[in-house]
Amino acid sequence: MTGFWDLVKRRPKLPAGADVPLDADERVIAWARTPDDGFVVATNRGLHLPGRPARLGWHEIHKAVWSGRELAVTPAGVVAERDGFTEMADLPVETVLLIEPGDVPEQVRARVTGSVTYTSHQKLGGGGGVRVAARKVSGADGLTWTARYDPGTPVSPAVLEETSTLVAGLRSATDPA
Repeated sequence: MTGFWDLVKRRPKLPAGADVPLDADERVIAWARTPDDGFVVATNRGLHLPGRPARLGWHEIHKAVWSGRELAVTPAGVVAERDGFTEMADLPVETVLLIEPGDVPEQVRARVTGSVTYTSHQKLGGGGGVRVAARKVSGADGLTWTARYDPGTPVSPAVLEETSTLVAGLRSATDPA
């Protein structure tokens, strides 16, 4: 007889033949099949998309949109490692049609949103703006700070200096110590 806690603790299992490489400490949270027999798999560590060689960590997803049929994911790519933060930019949107989405859209939304602990948009003195965010990275202690410049913002040495000062101030203001 199946008890209540057995149902609560039950984890979704990938079907046989699903070729999705999982790390030893990675648990499947939800999955959905694509029309070409691929799989979208949400795990505790990130999102596996068909045709993508590696998992996207939840902190590497800038935006995810569910249309009711398609999941559109905007990954964030590293532009440069700066002192105290990483400069990021959006990569091309990856869109996947899900036959029976199940819990995948809800899990993607919850986990991408849950990875963000702080976000703020700031205007820059030389024009344009920057979005600064602090995110949790699965398997790492502390927060990772990122900066994403608005389109058309001139990223000059002065802008980088202003951003560094801005991020340092935000880090200090949000540090619980």
